Amino acid sequence: MATKSGTRERSSTKRTKKTPASRRKWSADITKHSNALDLEGGVFKNKDPKKIAQSLKHSAENSTRKKSDSYQSAMSMLNFYINRAGKGLSKKEKEPLEKAKGELRKLFHREEE
Repeated sequence: MATKSGTRERSSTKRTKKTPASRRKWSADITKHSNALDLEGGVFKNKDPKKIAQSLKHSAENSTRKKSDSYQSAMSMLNFYINRAGKGLSKKEKEPLEKAKGELRKLFHREEE
């Protein structure tokens, strides 16, 4: 469409790349089938930061496949979920996960001063 000045107007439709479902869900696959920790089902859906931290600690301490110490493995999985798998979470849903970091530090006696 031409306007009075002779320039074209852009249509309002946006073009988006279609990515296969297998590529979109890679973070969910890692959360379910991690080679580092065997997580309890629904651990990241819990609203209690202490329970999230306790579950991660238990999983990390009982895992025989982890590459680093239990604290590092648990914190890494929590950060992974927050940064990748939890990208679409609201602030209210993300809040207990962020608080779980502090609880995890307490459980492993790694509190920041």
